[in-house]
Amino acid sequence: MSRLPLATMAASLLLVLAGCGFQPLHAPTDPTWVTPADRLAAVRITPLEGRVGQQLHNLLRDRLNASGQPRDPSYLLEVALVVTTRELGIRKDETATRANLTMSATFRLRDLDSKAVLLAGKSVSVNSYNIFDAFYATKVAEDDAARRGLRDLADDIGLRLAVYFAGPQAAKTP
Repeated sequence: MSRLPLATMAASLLLVLAGCGFQPLHAPTDPTWVTPADRLAAVRITPLEGRVGQQLHNLLRDRLNASGQPRDPSYLLEVALVVTTRELGIRKDETATRANLTMSATFRLRDLDSKAVLLAGKSVSVNSYNIFDAFYATKVAEDDAARRGLRDLADDIGLRLAVYFAGPQAAKTP
């Protein structure tokens, strides 16, 4: 295949994307416009309970405001985390060989001035791990599943907040 048809297809694709209003999420646009990254940096995350909650809090902080909690936040992110384990793969001796670790995070983004809820949602992550005869091996597998689940939740919540702040409804908020 020659390069001319490929170049034509690439140019056509760029024109289609430009025509539909596609815009990169973190790309700088108008200098007077507050970027989604600037708004994310103004989000204060409420503390979560327990070690798993603390890990989720730190992952969210890394995604939203890498320089730490904002000194003068404009928004408050409230997160409630529920972790459940369900054993699967039962042997003849009625011991489980596999488990699903389900993590569910319900979140609300509030405007600090008006206390209004700007965005609410729920994010769920399900990760499996093997149950071994050795306790330590099972613990390591479970911890790894928890780490993957928390990373999934933080990525999902961070992306949903960024999309909210990039949308037209965010222009109305302070």
